[in-house]
Amino acid sequence: MSGLFAHETLTAYQMALEVARWVRTARFASGDADLRDQARRAAASMVLNIAEGVSSAKGNRGKHLAFAKGSAAETAACLELAGLDGHEAQVAKLRRVKSMLGRLR
Repeated sequence: MSGLFAHETLTAYQMALEVARWVRTARFASGDADLRDQARRAAASMVLNIAEGVSSAKGNRGKHLAFAKGSAAETAACLELAGLDGHEAQVAKLRRVKSMLGRLR
């Protein structure tokens, strides 16, 4: 698959992207606009840090992947706090992303 960026081949990236897209379309309660925005930012940060980390030099790779793991945890906390329908499946995916990222270092 030549021509792909390194992150495009990772299951962790694909799964993180899937969750981030789910978060962007999820219907948060009307009073939870701040929580919705925080969840979207955290999910986007997770995806972007995976992409940047995988393509970074060794010194920066670990830093970006650690940020991605933190953003995965933050996204999970937002989803759990909001109690959205279907959030359990997304949180399970985020736990898998965290586990996969831990093995990339």
